[in-house]
Amino acid sequence: MPQPRPSSDLEIARATPLIDIRQVASRYGIEEDELVLHGKHMAKVPLSILDRIGENPTAKYIDVTAINPTPLGEGKTVTSIGLGMGLNHIGKKAITTLRQPSMGPVFGIKGGAAGGGLSQVIPMEDFNLHLTGDTHAVGLANNLLAAWVDTSILMENPHRIDPHSVTWKRCIDVNDRTLRNIIVGLGGPKNGIPRETGFDISSASEVMAILGLCAGAHDLRERLGRIIIGLNEVGDPVTAEEMGAAGSMAVLLKDAIHPTFMQTLEGTGCFVHTGPFANIAHGNSSIVADRIALGLCDYVVTESGFGADMGAEKFFNIKCRVSGMKPDAVVLVATIRALKVHSGRYKVVPGKPLPVRMMEEDISAVEEGCSNLRRHIENLGKFGIPVIVAL
Repeated sequence: MPQPRPSSDLEIARATPLIDIRQVASRYGIEEDELVLHGKHMAKVPLSILDRIGENPTAKYIDVTAINPTPLGEGKTVTSIGLGMGLNHIGKKAITTLRQPSMGPVFGIKGGAAGGGLSQVIPMEDFNLHLTGDTHAVGLANNLLAAWVDTSILMENPHRIDPHSVTWKRCIDVNDRTLRNIIVGLGGPKNGIPRETGFDISSASEVMAILGLCAGAHDLRERLGRIIIGLNEVGDPVTAEEMGAAGSMAVLLKDAIHPTFMQTLEGTGCFVHTGPFANIAHGNSSIVADRIALGLCDYVVTESGFGADMGAEKFFNIKCRVSGMKPDAVVLVATIRALKVHSGRYKVVPGKPLPVRMMEEDISAVEEGCSNLRRHIENLGKFGIPVIVAL
């Protein structure tokens, strides 16, 4: 008897045979000694590969974004992975570049970010969880600076930092509401100066944004040094460089600066690197991952986080300006579900299931919601590149 086809994303991912990542890499011209293996199916690709491959001026650079999404997401990652696989299927050499997901949303209602159905990055458990440890390195660098600040204030405060002006928080890569606002330094004078602070989720750390925008190790070191942790007693900003912490932070990120190479369900290549949020940072995967991918293939498909009004505009106005890379097209993902939401007829609450009525046919709501789609097309068109709608 024929075996039933796997139905869930997890079943599909686990039913797909994994290819040795060295074999996948060789298809794109990545040499075996340019891989730092993390098991058989993931590898770091050092930035030194850029010295060998150089630039490919004919490579096409495509951004995938979406209309304002519902809390469940509208399928940008599915579209990005699927487009990359499709281009490979018709004989083009293509790589997808994605952000590493935060484990906060992974364990929340939104779930993982490895794609879905037959359009996934595998092994999906590794993709969604620790991967190669970059997020942990970001957290360590972030928290090292936080500890440095509090210790400096306790130890005679040589930089004359105003404890109540410190904006630098600690971070952890889970959703833990009880840590958002806390008091540190309790337990007597040996344990620090009491002050209010809190924890961010690791992807919200400025260190993650810096890692995504840096061009290399020296640029990373300089950007870390420019972090402002608070103000001194006369109101001047105090930086990580002045504190003497930037070098140590950079050392903790020495491996995290290199992107991770993985595979899709069809054995095509995918770089996964950095995960800054689009609502508080620039919301795109790293510049270095895209630069390596552009040197290796004909097409690079990258994804911008959140809706086009955040992730895509920051892709153009921040990522592309910093990198100097020029996109050739943008794909705008829209769903019937999201169009219904933008009609204003349905109340959608983050963290809760969508209204049952939204699953029923409502053509007029879809038509009204197209005003949102239309405006996104107009806005993206102002950047002077073709806009393709994926419905």
